[in-house]
Amino acid sequence: MDPLIWRGEEAPMTEGLTVPEVDVDDLQKMLAEGARLLDVREPDEVDEVRVPGGLRIPLQSLPERLDEVSSPGSLYVICAVGGRSQAAVEFLRDNGIDAVNVTGGTNAWVAADFPTESGPVDGVDS
Repeated sequence: MDPLIWRGEEAPMTEGLTVPEVDVDDLQKMLAEGARLLDVREPDEVDEVRVPGGLRIPLQSLPERLDEVSSPGSLYVICAVGGRSQAAVEFLRDNGIDAVNVTGGTNAWVAADFPTESGPVDGVDS
């Protein structure tokens, strides 16, 4: 099954393929230094709770919206627990983007008691 069209909680992992990863503690430091963040969860999940800032593109929309994320520097990719973001990182790296998976995802961010936002994202078409 193509991980970019997977609609379950986690996208399938690719056997034997490793991608760069950071945990939420490292992500918090990187974001404070101006790092870019991409949330690949579905809009209803993003509305429920999210890491502040960043771009929101659901995983299945990523191929047609690739131009929105192709800029220099690392791009940190987050989902709920890390499966969909890993699939997104694999796809992005295959397309020349320096993407890094956030292990544990938004669930780990919330569990770490880092700042969050909720509610509809104004002016964002996710």
